[in-house]
Amino acid sequence: MQNVGDLGEFGLIERLTARLPRGEHVPLGPGDDAAVVAAPDGRVTATTDLLVEGRHFRTDWSAPEDIGHKAAAQNLADVVAMGARPTALLVGLAVPPETSVEWLERLYDGLADECMAAGAGVAGGDVVGAPALMLAVTALGDLGGGAPLTRSGARPGDVVAVRGRLGHAAAGLDLLERGADGPAAFLDAHRRPRPPYAAGAEARAAGATAMIDVSDGLVQDLGHVAAASGVRIEIDAAALEIPGVPGGDGLRFALTGGEDHAFAAAFPSGAVPSSWRAIGRVARGDGVVVDGRAVTSGGWDHFRR
Repeated sequence: MQNVGDLGEFGLIERLTARLPRGEHVPLGPGDDAAVVAAPDGRVTATTDLLVEGRHFRTDWSAPEDIGHKAAAQNLADVVAMGARPTALLVGLAVPPETSVEWLERLYDGLADECMAAGAGVAGGDVVGAPALMLAVTALGDLGGGAPLTRSGARPGDVVAVRGRLGHAAAGLDLLERGADGPAAFLDAHRRPRPPYAAGAEARAAGATAMIDVSDGLVQDLGHVAAASGVRIEIDAAALEIPGVPGGDGLRFALTGGEDHAFAAAFPSGAVPSSWRAIGRVARGDGVVVDGRAVTSGGWDHFRR
């Protein structure tokens, strides 16, 4: 089996980039000093994430295709959360030289498939040798002439709603950490998130006042909306879709589990799209409350011990 060290940097780049979609917004892709990405709106929505082996993914838990899907999805979801249409990714790869080329091709196939699902291309990136596997992904998007959907526009009287799964990825991670081999649906949710990419356009069309990608936990992420908007967000636990996981921790996973990359948004009363689920309201005050009780912790923090 051929590894990265056998193929060399430029051979690896040629093999990997040949597998990637360019997309309609990338008139000039890999092969020059820089790519060219169209920006029809005149503005570019941009976000970036770093994934480190052992911290964000484990190769004994996830197939390379899953890791590629996840790396693309978490960045594409951030673009969608701004109400933008994803246009392109830039992918930086740090990889040990003994890594199998076939394994990396499978990872890039996952990246490519997720990009195509979101309507985005891959404009380029970089490859370097390193002691551990790392992916640095930058996603770009186009606002289509509209204002960005930020965290700061929620108003008292708005309805809070979600689109997508909550708590399933966290349940899957908990099962993996306990050495369980099922239920498969939760393990798959951890390995390969499925953001509902249509959510951005739906929220914008319905007049959403604020929106966020739920990546670090519903309570924590809605806390960012509450702080930015200067409001209190009240969640009704009974309105949540609770994952039916062994151990009875479904509510905790739904409130504090991230990485499903669902979307949460505030809408004017009566304007919640049919594909979204209302889970609470925006009120005067501050912070986040669940069934009337203040919640001040929970969710992911890279530096929390």
